[in-house]
Amino acid sequence: KSIMGHQIEGLSHYVNIEDIYIVVGYKKEMIIQEFSEVSFLFNEKYKTTNTSQSLLIGLNELKGNDILWLNGDVYFDHRVISRIIDCTGSCMAVNRDRVGAEEVKYRTNSEGFVVEVSKEVYEPEGESLGIHKIPSKEVPILVKYLSNCQENDYFEKGLEFAIQSGLKVTAVDISDLTCMEIDFREDLEAVNNILRLNE
Repeated sequence: KSIMGHQIEGLSHYVNIEDIYIVVGYKKEMIIQEFSEVSFLFNEKYKTTNTSQSLLIGLNELKGNDILWLNGDVYFDHRVISRIIDCTGSCMAVNRDRVGAEEVKYRTNSEGFVVEVSKEVYEPEGESLGIHKIPSKEVPILVKYLSNCQENDYFEKGLEFAIQSGLKVTAVDISDLTCMEIDFREDLEAVNNILRLNE
């Protein structure tokens, strides 16, 4: 099963299939053919832009809606989506059990709201897993700061700017559930090993 196929399967337990959008660029024809049941948005500048611009395309197209977004390379236990949906307000899935040197990290304040989210966080509490939610009324502030990002910035930079300007984002701990970004072959093998153990 493909990573994206697993994501769509998980999301479809909680949202209508017609409400799932994929922002495509690289190999878009292959993705559209494989997942024709969902909707698509296009990042025509995918060769020179990063996730801040792909997310901005999605948010601008879907204004007026609560948005749950995730990176396309994340394997997750489907129950992660339930926890994110059940959280009130803006939130993001985090793992407190590990902090990889190359991963996006986070830190919260005494109220449990995120104050930093990037690859460079002093004394991080854990990893951000690339699964987020924002209610419709707070989308404009995120759009504003994503629009101020450089084209090659990750979306976390715009999110951090929005947080610094007052957006409250709750860290939702899903450390007890499997959720991994798959960047390397070793990551894929680790997830497949977990799945084999759970068969």
